[in-house]
Amino acid sequence: MKLFLAAGEASGDQLGFKLIRALRARAPEVELIGVGGAAMEREGFVSLFPMTDIAVMGILPVLARLPTLLARIEATAQACIAARPDALVLIDSPDFTHRVARRVRKVLPDLKVVDYVSPTVWAWRPGRAKKMRSYIDLVLALLPFEPAAHERLGGPRCLYVGHPLIERLDELRGTATAAEKASGPVLLLPGSRRSVVQRMGAHFGGALAQVAARHPGLDYILPAAGHVEAQIRAMVASWPVQPRIVTGEAEKFAAFRQARAALAASGTVTLELALSRTPTIVAYRVPKFEEIIARRLIQTSTIVLPNLILGENALPEFLQEEADAAHLAGALLQVLDDGPQRRAQLAALDRLEELMLLPCAAHPSDKAAEAIFDLLAVR
Repeated sequence: MKLFLAAGEASGDQLGFKLIRALRARAPEVELIGVGGAAMEREGFVSLFPMTDIAVMGILPVLARLPTLLARIEATAQACIAARPDALVLIDSPDFTHRVARRVRKVLPDLKVVDYVSPTVWAWRPGRAKKMRSYIDLVLALLPFEPAAHERLGGPRCLYVGHPLIERLDELRGTATAAEKASGPVLLLPGSRRSVVQRMGAHFGGALAQVAARHPGLDYILPAAGHVEAQIRAMVASWPVQPRIVTGEAEKFAAFRQARAALAASGTVTLELALSRTPTIVAYRVPKFEEIIARRLIQTSTIVLPNLILGENALPEFLQEEADAAHLAGALLQVLDDGPQRRAQLAALDRLEELMLLPCAAHPSDKAAEAIFDLLAVR
């Protein structure tokens, strides 16, 4: 059996290396070729070219490297066509992988194509779902509501295989009791991208000062990603109340396991916090021109992952002008101590885990591998 894997950025590389292990556990003789990153290569996978050639984000960086990107898309498609694999497995990065799939499908119309990670058709550009049916046979979804979304939008068959974070519940939860977490530190997570940190930092610092004035004696921790650590340290130096900065994933998860509550910029971190059962207030700001575009295109009533999964705005979110110090401090104060807001959010987080867990405590990568082999068996 031969499978062609195509991953285009770090998130896909992380999914890809676990998928490789799961595929080989089921079929040790399987031949795996294609495009991947360092994590996949550590599994013995040989990439056609460095994944860094195509791991580009933002309009201007993409335009600057457009000739290289187009060449890599074409080279990947031609390599897949020449290999005649049993299936093409796309891993995230739809701007890259879907272009590859469309080229391949024109030449190999009977080739099975699996898309591991659904594009956000439920949030914007919903018409993509129906178009995907012409070149994708099966979508492996990370979020439990995505199969219903694809069915509603006329997309390809979609199967929920689990989010990779559910494999890390022990790291996120630990053994802290509810009482211990209720007296733990307050977390501040202003983002992991420089532009987000720059936009959110002053508002987080102001909120922290207001909370500290009205609720003295709290411990504050700010987990900082390594590439923005220097920026965050310089920013925090001017705050009237300074949190303790920790770095690295191990220290971040250790803080999650003890956290009393959190103030976070919207992103995957909100799902990490939710699975750690940490009551969270979410905030986000974008430049004005992005806000205008987003309001026209985004189809959902929330941008917060746990809220999307729950189907309700359980985690309070403050966007644009509302994401200021006064609003954030007021909301955070309401979940610091036992009360209706804190209890309601904790109950919602219990429901979230029930929605996300797979039967028999299966791992997402194993479920994904099983679905790929099942698709080939049907063929």
